[in-house]
Amino acid sequence: MDLDMLNMFVIAGGTLAIPILAFVASFLLWPSALIRIYYWYWRRALGMQVRYANYDDYQFCYSYRGRPGYRPSILMLHGFSAHKDMWLSIVKFLPKNLHLVCVDMPGHEGTTRSDLDDYSISGQAKRIHQFVECIKLNRKPFHLVGTSMGGNVAGVYAAQYPEDICSLTLICPAGLPSTTDSKFIKQLRELQESRRIDRIPLIPSTPEEMADMLKLCSYVRFKVPQQILQGLVDVRIPHNEFYRKLFLEIVDEKSRHSLHENMSKIKAPTQVIWGKQDQVLDVSGASVLADAIPDCHVYILENCGHSVVVERPRKTANLILEFLALLHSIDNNKKQA
Repeated sequence: MDLDMLNMFVIAGGTLAIPILAFVASFLLWPSALIRIYYWYWRRALGMQVRYANYDDYQFCYSYRGRPGYRPSILMLHGFSAHKDMWLSIVKFLPKNLHLVCVDMPGHEGTTRSDLDDYSISGQAKRIHQFVECIKLNRKPFHLVGTSMGGNVAGVYAAQYPEDICSLTLICPAGLPSTTDSKFIKQLRELQESRRIDRIPLIPSTPEEMADMLKLCSYVRFKVPQQILQGLVDVRIPHNEFYRKLFLEIVDEKSRHSLHENMSKIKAPTQVIWGKQDQVLDVSGASVLADAIPDCHVYILENCGHSVVVERPRKTANLILEFLALLHSIDNNKKQA
C-alpha cells in the first residue's frame, strides 16, 4: 500500500471517528445535552415547530403542527414537571393534517416563571386561557387534552370557559378525591408524618430517585441506562426548587380537589382515559367523573400505569381519534335530522 493510499485511510478513519467520539463524550459527560438533542430531533422528524406567544409581559412557549381546518384543533396540557415534548409519543400516531398545539404549562420549560404568578389550578387555567386568546385558538371551539396536573387544569378550563371547547379528554387527571389511597398518596402521608416533605417522590435529585419515580409512574418496566437517568436528573435539578413550590401549591386546599369542585359545570362531551395500575392517582377517579359528567366515555387501560402517554401512546392516540370521529358522526346526524 503506497503512502497516499495509507493517508487516505487515516483521514477517512479520523473523519468517522470524530463524530463517534463526540457522541460517546456527550453521552458520558453531558447526558442532559444528549436528551435535549433527542427532543429537538424528534420534534423536527414529526414536523412540530416551536413558537413563542406574548400576553403583555408574559411569554408562552409552544409547539404546533398543521393549521386550523374543518376538524377541531387539539390543545394538549402536560403534567407536573413535564414539558410540551412529552406529547411527541402521541403526536407520532396522529394525522399530519390535524392542527395540534402543545404548550409549556406556566413556569415550565420555555413559558415564563415568576414568583408573583398564581400557580393554583385556577390560576393556571386563567393563564392557559390567555394563551388561547393570544394565538386565537378559540376562533373555533377546540378539543382540549390534559394529563395528570394538566388534566386538572383542563377540566377546570372546560368548566370556566365552556364556549372555548367542543370536547375534552382527561388522562389520569389530578384534582379528585379518592376512596382508595394510591401508593404515591401513602408515600406522601409517611413523609408528612416524618416531617420529610422536602423528599417528594415526583421531584428526584439523584439517578436512584429518578429510577424510583419511573417505577412509580409506569407499570411497564423500562430499562433506562444509568447515564440517561443522570441526564434526566441533570435537566431537572435546576428547576427542583420551583417544582417543590408548585407541588405544594397544587396539593393545597385551594387546588387539591379543583376538578371535583368544577366537574358538574363541564358540559362538553368528555372522554376519560386511565391506567388501571396507576400508582400515582388511583383509577377510582374515573368513576367519580363518569357519575358527574353526562355521557362521559371512560376507557381503563389494562397493564398501564400513570404515564399513559408514554406507556400506551398508539392506543391513546387511537382513542382520541375514535372519540372525535364519534362526536363528528353524532353532530352530522343532528344536522340531518
